[in-house]
Amino acid sequence: MLAQAPRTSLADTAADSIRAEISAGRWSVGSRIPIEPQLAQLLGVSRGTVREAVKTLVSRGLLEVRQGSGTYVRSGFDPSSSLQKMRLASLRDQFEVRRALEVEAARLAAVRHTARDLRRLHVLLDKRGGFDPADNGAAFIERDLAFHLAIVDISGNLALAETCRFITGYIKETIASSMGSALPEPDDAAHRAIIEGIASRDPDVAAAAVRTFMAPMINALALGS
Repeated sequence: MLAQAPRTSLADTAADSIRAEISAGRWSVGSRIPIEPQLAQLLGVSRGTVREAVKTLVSRGLLEVRQGSGTYVRSGFDPSSSLQKMRLASLRDQFEVRRALEVEAARLAAVRHTARDLRRLHVLLDKRGGFDPADNGAAFIERDLAFHLAIVDISGNLALAETCRFITGYIKETIASSMGSALPEPDDAAHRAIIEGIASRDPDVAAAAVRTFMAPMINALALGS
């Protein structure tokens, strides 16, 4: 019998119990887990709590629901703990990871881009504008990330693109915390230099533009650490 979830902790503890079964290999990848009433009985919680727990694990990529068939184990790896550690990592650490990913994206984009891709980057950069303290910070971050993620898309590497989106989704709050601070904010010219680097079709030039773009922020964080 599974470890019963205390009623006070509800869906989160139920999800932890299900995840423990998957991690222990008792429910292998591709196998169907017990149906909702059985899970409720095994965990000692309501069916509604089970539904919430399953929904949580589906969002984390561990389970998948197949209509008319049941709920199956999709993966035995749960990145949530690693992502939580990423959130707790220093601002400098997070920017260094971002630099590593975007440097590689720019290198690939320099080789694989089309004229249409370059036009798209110019349009997105124009839409981005500059940061105004009176502006909606969340909206500005979305416009800024749209530009940078477009470069990752142009790289033509799906794994790289998904990794960047995955990580970016978890460090938006960190990006927001740096806005309006003493950190130097890259200006329009620094962004356009990246486009020019990609347009040159020289991977080294494109990579150097991203490193130059990120250097003031990372150096400022290094001095402050």
